[in-house]
Amino acid sequence: MHEMSLAANVLQIIEESARSQNFRRVRCVVLEIGRLSSVEPDAMRFCFDAAMAGSIADGARLEIVETEGRGWCAQCASDVPLAALYEPCPHCGGYQVGVTGGDAMRVKELEVE
Repeated sequence: MHEMSLAANVLQIIEESARSQNFRRVRCVVLEIGRLSSVEPDAMRFCFDAAMAGSIADGARLEIVETEGRGWCAQCASDVPLAALYEPCPHCGGYQVGVTGGDAMRVKELEVE
């Protein structure tokens, strides 16, 4: 389950932000997770609580914002929605679709005190 290492990386980002911005507690973490990112939101929720235990973010609420997958079809020159990696273009059926969005996870927002 790679979500545990991702949750540990989120904690590292939080701790670095706390040092540079001088806050002492995190109340809420908003993660943006792309549908093509291979991150399972339910697994991330489980791992988040475990990774934050005993830290500055212990007990913090996790909000997940899912973003849709997007791609560019070279065959029909269209920006298209993608539900999964390696699927054909919904317009022309071609497989020359490169991912342009929805393939990442990022810390979007922190609510701190």
